[in-house]
Amino acid sequence: MDWKSLFFTAEGRIGRQAFWIGWLMLLGAHVVAGWIPLIGWAVGLAALFASVCLYTKRLHDMGRSGWWQLLPIVFGPVLVISAALSLGLGAIFSGLANGPTEWVALAGVGGLLGALALAFVVVIAFTLWVGISDGQPGENRYGEPPLTPVLV
Repeated sequence: MDWKSLFFTAEGRIGRQAFWIGWLMLLGAHVVAGWIPLIGWAVGLAALFASVCLYTKRLHDMGRSGWWQLLPIVFGPVLVISAALSLGLGAIFSGLANGPTEWVALAGVGGLLGALALAFVVVIAFTLWVGISDGQPGENRYGEPPLTPVLV
Protein backbone atom coordinates (compact mmCIF):
# COMPACT_ATOMS: atom_id res chain seq x y z
CA MET A 1 0.00 0.00 0.00
CA ASP A 2 1.29 3.44 -0.86
CA TRP A 3 0.80 6.70 1.03
CA LYS A 4 -1.87 8.05 -1.30
CA SER A 5 -4.11 5.01 -0.90
CA LEU A 6 -3.41 4.90 2.85
CA PHE A 7 -4.68 8.42 3.47
CA PHE A 8 -7.15 9.16 0.69
CA THR A 9 -9.24 6.04 0.11
CA ALA A 10 -11.45 4.16 2.55
CA GLU A 11 -11.35 0.87 0.66
CA GLY A 12 -9.31 -2.11 1.72
CA ARG A 13 -7.57 -3.17 4.89
CA ILE A 14 -4.44 -2.14 6.78
CA GLY A 15 -2.55 -3.74 9.64
CA ARG A 16 -1.71 -2.34 13.03
CA GLN A 17 1.74 -1.05 12.08
CA ALA A 18 0.47 0.91 9.08
CA PHE A 19 -2.33 2.32 11.24
CA TRP A 20 0.03 3.61 13.93
CA ILE A 21 2.47 5.07 11.40
CA GLY A 22 -0.39 6.85 9.65
CA TRP A 23 -1.90 7.97 12.96
CA LEU A 24 1.38 9.54 14.08
CA MET A 25 1.78 11.31 10.74
CA LEU A 26 -1.75 12.70 10.99
CA LEU A 27 -1.12 13.82 14.56
CA GLY A 28 1.88 15.76 13.26
CA ALA A 29 -0.22 17.21 10.43
CA HIS A 30 -2.84 18.42 12.92
CA VAL A 31 -0.16 20.03 15.11
CA VAL A 32 1.43 21.78 12.13
CA ALA A 33 -2.01 22.86 10.86
CA GLY A 34 -2.59 24.63 14.16
CA TRP A 35 0.52 26.73 13.62
CA ILE A 36 -0.28 27.90 10.08
CA PRO A 37 -2.60 30.90 10.26
CA LEU A 38 -4.16 31.10 6.80
CA ILE A 39 -4.13 27.63 5.27
CA GLY A 40 -4.04 25.64 8.49
CA TRP A 41 -7.77 24.97 8.38
CA ALA A 42 -7.44 23.39 4.91
CA VAL A 43 -4.56 21.20 6.08
CA GLY A 44 -6.58 20.23 9.15
CA LEU A 45 -9.62 19.38 7.02
CA ALA A 46 -7.52 17.20 4.70
CA ALA A 47 -5.96 15.50 7.74
CA LEU A 48 -9.43 14.88 9.17
CA PHE A 49 -10.52 13.20 5.92
CA ALA A 50 -7.34 11.13 5.91
CA SER A 51 -8.01 10.13 9.51
CA VAL A 52 -11.49 8.87 8.61
CA CYS A 53 -9.98 6.82 5.77
CA LEU A 54 -7.27 5.43 8.06
CA TYR A 55 -9.69 4.36 10.79
CA THR A 56 -12.07 2.87 8.21
CA LYS A 57 -9.38 0.65 6.72
CA ARG A 58 -8.25 -0.52 10.14
CA LEU A 59 -11.85 -1.30 11.13
CA HIS A 60 -12.21 -3.19 7.86
CA ASP A 61 -9.21 -5.31 8.82
CA MET A 62 -11.01 -6.16 12.06
CA GLY A 63 -14.11 -7.19 10.07
CA ARG A 64 -16.15 -4.17 11.12
CA SER A 65 -17.79 -1.36 9.22
CA GLY A 66 -16.13 2.04 9.09
CA TRP A 67 -19.28 3.51 10.60
CA TRP A 68 -18.08 2.31 14.02
CA GLN A 69 -15.90 5.41 14.22
CA LEU A 70 -19.03 7.51 14.59
CA LEU A 71 -19.40 6.26 18.18
CA PRO A 72 -16.64 8.39 19.72
CA ILE A 73 -17.20 11.22 17.23
CA VAL A 74 -20.86 11.57 18.22
CA PHE A 75 -20.55 10.56 21.90
CA GLY A 76 -18.05 13.28 22.83
CA PRO A 77 -19.90 16.34 21.53
CA VAL A 78 -23.28 15.06 22.76
CA LEU A 79 -21.84 14.55 26.23
CA VAL A 80 -20.15 17.97 26.34
CA ILE A 81 -23.16 19.83 24.93
CA SER A 82 -25.51 18.18 27.40
CA ALA A 83 -23.19 19.07 30.29
CA ALA A 84 -22.99 22.69 29.07
CA LEU A 85 -26.78 22.85 28.80
CA SER A 86 -27.16 21.50 32.32
CA LEU A 87 -24.74 24.20 33.52
CA GLY A 88 -26.76 26.98 31.94
CA LEU A 89 -30.19 25.61 32.75
CA GLY A 90 -29.21 24.84 36.35
CA ALA A 91 -28.07 28.43 36.87
CA ILE A 92 -31.23 29.80 35.24
CA PHE A 93 -33.59 27.68 37.32
CA SER A 94 -31.63 28.40 40.48
CA GLY A 95 -31.84 32.13 39.77
CA LEU A 96 -35.59 31.90 39.15
CA ALA A 97 -36.06 30.09 42.48
CA ASN A 98 -33.81 32.61 44.29
CA GLY A 99 -31.36 29.83 45.08
CA PRO A 100 -27.55 29.92 45.35
CA THR A 101 -26.61 30.38 41.68
CA GLU A 102 -22.88 30.38 42.47
CA TRP A 103 -22.94 26.85 43.84
CA VAL A 104 -25.11 25.59 41.02
CA ALA A 105 -22.75 27.15 38.46
CA LEU A 106 -19.72 25.70 40.22
CA ALA A 107 -21.29 22.23 40.22
CA GLY A 108 -22.15 22.67 36.54
CA VAL A 109 -18.56 23.58 35.69
CA GLY A 110 -17.40 20.45 37.50
CA GLY A 111 -19.87 18.40 35.45
CA LEU A 112 -18.65 20.04 32.26
CA LEU A 113 -15.01 19.29 33.07
CA GLY A 114 -15.97 15.71 33.92
CA ALA A 115 -17.79 15.39 30.59
CA LEU A 116 -14.74 16.70 28.72
CA ALA A 117 -12.50 14.21 30.52
CA LEU A 118 -14.89 11.32 29.79
CA ALA A 119 -15.12 12.29 26.10
CA PHE A 120 -11.30 12.37 25.91
CA VAL A 121 -11.05 8.92 27.55
CA VAL A 122 -13.61 7.49 25.10
CA VAL A 123 -11.64 8.77 22.09
CA ILE A 124 -8.34 7.43 23.48
CA ALA A 125 -9.92 4.06 24.33
CA PHE A 126 -11.42 3.77 20.84
CA THR A 127 -8.09 4.59 19.21
CA LEU A 128 -6.30 2.01 21.34
CA TRP A 129 -8.95 -0.61 20.58
CA VAL A 130 -8.62 0.00 16.84
CA GLY A 131 -4.84 0.15 16.95
CA ILE A 132 -4.19 -2.88 19.18
CA SER A 133 -6.86 -5.40 18.15
CA ASP A 134 -5.93 -8.20 15.81
CA GLY A 135 -7.23 -8.16 12.28
CA GLN A 136 -9.24 -11.03 10.87
CA PRO A 137 -7.05 -13.74 9.39
CA GLY A 138 -7.81 -14.48 5.78
CA GLU A 139 -10.19 -12.73 3.47
CA ASN A 140 -13.25 -10.93 4.80
CA ARG A 141 -15.97 -8.89 3.09
CA TYR A 142 -13.59 -5.93 2.79
CA GLY A 143 -10.89 -7.77 0.90
CA GLU A 144 -7.68 -9.68 1.34
CA PRO A 145 -5.57 -9.19 4.47
CA PRO A 146 -2.73 -6.70 4.19
CA LEU A 147 0.22 -8.40 2.52
CA THR A 148 3.00 -6.21 3.80
CA PRO A 149 3.01 -4.83 7.32
CA VAL A 150 5.19 -1.90 6.29
CA LEU A 151 4.29 0.88 3.84
CA VAL A 152 6.24 1.29 0.64
